[in-house]
Formats: sequence, C-alpha cells, structure tokens
Amino acid sequence: MAGKPRALIAWSSGKDSAWALHAVRLAGEFEIVGALTTVTENFARVSMHGVREALLLAQLESTGLAAQVVRIPFPCPNETYEARMAAAMAQAKAAGVTHVVFGDLFLEDIRAYREAQLAKIGMQAVFPLWQRPTLALAREMLAAGVEGHLVSVDLGKLPASFAGRRFDASLLGELPDGIDPCGENGEFHTFVTAGPMLRKPIAVTVGETVERDSFAYADLLPA
Repeated sequence: MAGKPRALIAWSSGKDSAWALHAVRLAGEFEIVGALTTVTENFARVSMHGVREALLLAQLESTGLAAQVVRIPFPCPNETYEARMAAAMAQAKAAGVTHVVFGDLFLEDIRAYREAQLAKIGMQAVFPLWQRPTLALAREMLAAGVEGHLVSVDLGKLPASFAGRRFDASLLGELPDGIDPCGENGEFHTFVTAGPMLRKPIAVTVGETVERDSFAYADLLPA
C-alpha cells in the first residue's frame, strides 16, 4: 500500500501558513516533510515579514518540520525569484515531494500563479483554507490558542501603531472598515508564537518599529 503523498508547506511564519499546516495535519491526507520559506539574504530575515531568521528557525523547530530556506537578494527581480524557487522545487521533487500547501484564502491571481509555476515541473498546489470567511477564520484561530504579533503593516492601509501589536480579539475589533481580518490583501503580516501547530511557544519581545518602502516593520527579538 502506497504511503501518503509527500508535501512541503509554503511557510511565511505567519498565522495563515501556520493554520494551513494545522488543517492538513488534521485532515491527514499528506505527509508534510518540510517548510519552504524565502529569506532575504541581505538581512537574514523572512521576506515580506521582516522576521529574523533565528526566530523562523526556532518556530520551525517547534513545528517539527525541516526548514527549506530559499535565499533571495534585495531587491529581487522576478526572474531571480522564480529561478531560485524553481531550483528548490526541483530538489524537492527529486526527494519525492509532489505537493505544496499554501495558506492563501481568496486571491485568485495568486492561486493561479502558484498552480501554474508548480504545474511546470509536474507538482500540485493545495489550498486547505481557500474561500474560508476571514473573520470567522481569524476567530477560530484565536479560539484554538493561536498567538502572534503583527510584524509588518502596509502604511497605505494601517497606521504604524499597529506594527508589533498582538493578533487577538482586541485587534480584530479595532481594524478600520475595509481591512481584512486576516490581512489577506496585504494589510499586515504576522509571526505566530503559539498555537496547536507548535509543540512549544516561541518567547519574543517587541523591539523597535522601522518604516521602509511604505511599510512599518516591528522587530521581534528572542526573549
């Protein structure tokens, strides 16, 4: 009898990828063999989120997953990004990986892009949270014990004061009209410090907030 299909999870260090991991583990359809994360090599930080690589590695150790880090430069032309991701996917395929799990919720263009890129090498994308109502999903995460902080905020959509805040019920109640409760339109990104997908919490303190390229980044430090 054949085993379960082997899969990677596209891991941003935030709540949506963390909850996607939780969902696929509960469903039991795949063997998750690693977490794929892009890290900006100039800064040793998770791309888009700005989280220190040391915290990413502590987080992944708590998930029990092997870190599959794809290093990209800053700035990163799209062809460079695609070439490095393609190399990582080829390596994963050679190791028997057939699927990649994503935490995307409703952005059709992003989904189509991911599916097309994987199809080029004969792999499939999986979207366990697809089209879940985001307010209900955010509340479900919190009820299950997910904890985290907003690490990156789009200053065109939220003030810098939201950077570093806890992702909790108070935050959901204070988001301005039009801001997605899960930040699915890029309004904010998170770093998960606790939840059912982690074996132990990640202790952090919130450092300074830095504004760069229309974003505010809260620097989380290992506690």
